[in-house]
Amino acid sequence: MNFSTSSPGGRGRVLVPVLCWAALLSDGYDLFVYGATLPALIGHAPWFITAGAAGTVGSAALVGVLVGSLTAGTLTDILGRRRLFLACLTLFSTATLVTAIAPTFEIFAATRLVAGLGIGGLMPTAIAMAAEFASPACRSRILGMVLTGPAFGGVLASTASLLLLEEFGFRPVYALGAVPLITLLPLAFAFLPESRAFVAGRSSEDRASKSPVAKLFGNGMGRATVGIWFVAICSMLTMFGVTTWLPQIMRNAGYPIGSAVTFLLVYSAGAIVGTLLASVLAERFGPKPLVLTGFSTAAVSLALLGTHPPTAVLMLLVALAGFGGLGTQNMLNDHIATFYPARFRATGLGWALGIGRAGAIAGPTYGAFFVAGGGAVIVSSLAFAVPALIGGVVMATLPRRPRTTPADADNHLEAATPRSTEVSR
Repeated sequence: MNFSTSSPGGRGRVLVPVLCWAALLSDGYDLFVYGATLPALIGHAPWFITAGAAGTVGSAALVGVLVGSLTAGTLTDILGRRRLFLACLTLFSTATLVTAIAPTFEIFAATRLVAGLGIGGLMPTAIAMAAEFASPACRSRILGMVLTGPAFGGVLASTASLLLLEEFGFRPVYALGAVPLITLLPLAFAFLPESRAFVAGRSSEDRASKSPVAKLFGNGMGRATVGIWFVAICSMLTMFGVTTWLPQIMRNAGYPIGSAVTFLLVYSAGAIVGTLLASVLAERFGPKPLVLTGFSTAAVSLALLGTHPPTAVLMLLVALAGFGGLGTQNMLNDHIATFYPARFRATGLGWALGIGRAGAIAGPTYGAFFVAGGGAVIVSSLAFAVPALIGGVVMATLPRRPRTTPADADNHLEAATPRSTEVSR
């Protein structure tokens, strides 16, 4: 079977986004599972984990995600999408399996770091592939659906924790994260083609040109690139801080462990519904206004969480925070994927996601400062609302995508321009 190229039409239009969605679902499961199991880990008697140590492990895992994003995002623009997709999927699934049987806390922490390498590398690769195979007529909607994968993974992680955590402990919950080794990996190996946009961009002239990273600052894109990185930091600090500490914040508010994990499930569900709705609206207005809306929603809903509203209102606020957290990151990924040309799209995604991991790394430790010791819920919720507000302000100042050069024109995503202002070629 030849994987060097793929027709832009046919089954690839459907199969590749589905495989990418499944990969991001697996990615999301691994991202959310630590926060979902954190209350049980802190109470795991043989290890005696403190809140500070738990926050450090969460941040250490995200160091791996940062390195994976920066490295694989660039390598996939050099070696190809397919190779990196398979390698990263194998790496994080295997590491998660070892996490499930880790005999000591030190080994547990080390496997989370290794899993982070695969998680970080898979996300920009899968997003780039989905963007390049999706039909131009509905690319934002397809990409939006693919980007719900991490949120669905969060739903599965939360559900698995609800069903297994109290009776069986955290190990079976992590073992489920290794299922892609015997399901998704064989399917991807058999059916995932190489991106035609990647193959087309590998001309001898392009290989001799400057590195993919340097191109992120060419053609007037430097200011936007730096701005995107800062916005990604704010987005991920909010998202990873909340997903790590939301169950514990709710426990501090007096909810039992089962109910506390339910809030993480509602958070993920809000991200799914919000991302799907936003992806439809992005077809008309473009992803940038939806990112601004998401940040505003996150800031307001998180601030109101600490006011002890009625249960129904609290659930609604958590769902809105899910859209404003994970949903905003999904729309930001859509914006990035339509901003850069195909020749260095994965590099742009990888570096934005990688630099953004500085916020993700800080998020668990940042949250521990406010949550540890049973801190007031209002203080914790306001602490996570602040970076969302800052991210929205910076996003509003980002410049538009510059006009493409002739070499890049064919490799830009048509969905980069809102439908209402598109100009036919």
